[in-house]
Amino acid sequence: MSEFRLTQISDTHLARRLQQLTDNFHRVSEHIDATRPDLVVNTGDLAFDAPTSRDDLQFARELHDSLPVPCRHLPGNHDVGDNPTEVAPAPKDLATENERQNYLSVIGEDRWRFDAAGWCFIGLNSLIMNTGIESEAEQFGWLASELGRVNGKPIALFLHKPLFLNAPDDPETLETAIRYVPQPRRRSLIEMFSKVDLRLVATGHVHQRRDFTYRHTRHVWAPSTGFILPERIQPVIGIKEVGLVEYRFQPDALEVRHVKAPGQTDIDLDSLIGRKS
Repeated sequence: MSEFRLTQISDTHLARRLQQLTDNFHRVSEHIDATRPDLVVNTGDLAFDAPTSRDDLQFARELHDSLPVPCRHLPGNHDVGDNPTEVAPAPKDLATENERQNYLSVIGEDRWRFDAAGWCFIGLNSLIMNTGIESEAEQFGWLASELGRVNGKPIALFLHKPLFLNAPDDPETLETAIRYVPQPRRRSLIEMFSKVDLRLVATGHVHQRRDFTYRHTRHVWAPSTGFILPERIQPVIGIKEVGLVEYRFQPDALEVRHVKAPGQTDIDLDSLIGRKS
């Protein structure tokens, strides 16, 4: 295969009770039907709140199964719970093995690797990082094995949380700790990938579109397909809009296109949940 076309969606936050988010997903699905990429990847938060509503995850699976092309998935914090960090209190919904197993039973694998168009594609579960549960160590052992047989191919890494805001040594703060892969696992991950040709890190979680290059690695943040976050929750870091990202991979080459599907609506979370500002 000399070319591989991939569409990244993220933070769909689907639930039967939230029709506006379902409508935005349908607009994205129609766009995918019109463009027909080789693969769709959802980089997490498929469900609105799986830890408290298993049906949210089941509904998300139903809608993703209806996409007209193959789809791979990765868990987000609204699917399996969140990471503990070194600086912030423990999250209300901590990522646990029970929640991970629920995700596996409904959605399927939470990590993967495949090759196409001269590239190696790796997807990781970023939410179990720093938890200390057995599957965290298993994932890092699996990753080390996979990286050992990349054979010089450029790597595209997909995960829910961005690695950092601007640089690997960005300090963790109380305000920002939940946005990025937490320390010390961030350092471990970056060290592992420093030994290979990491060209792309594609993430979601922040509900803002952002695209920058650190050294030779391009970092692409996909916006939510569903809604944007108000200022009371998150300052402007990139561009607050809904949308998706389209990639065209060729041997030793990458094109990135930032897209908003026709008919997608920039729904604000406060209006979605009926909160008055």
